[in-house]
Amino acid sequence: MLLKEANARLSQSELAHIGAGEVGYIRKMRVEEVSRCFPEAPEIDPNLDLWALFAADGTPILLTDNRSSTFFKAAEDDLKTVSLH
Repeated sequence: MLLKEANARLSQSELAHIGAGEVGYIRKMRVEEVSRCFPEAPEIDPNLDLWALFAADGTPILLTDNRSSTFFKAAEDDLKTVSLH
C-alpha cells in the first residue's frame, strides 16, 4: 500500500486557532514571568510555586499556587489539557 503525502498548508492565522476553545496548556511559572502574562497580578512571594493555565493560542486564563486548580478550571471550561515543561 502506498501512502501519498498531503501537501496541506496552513496560514499563520489558521495555525494560531488550532485547538481554540478545546485545548489548554498548563505550565509552571517563575515569579519573574508573571507580570508579562498576568500584568494585573499583585506582588507575589518569590518562594511560591506558581502554575498557569493558558488557552491554545497563549491567552492567559488562570494563575495559581495550586496545580490542581489549573486542571479544575480547564475541566470547568471544557478544555483538554497538556503540560509544558
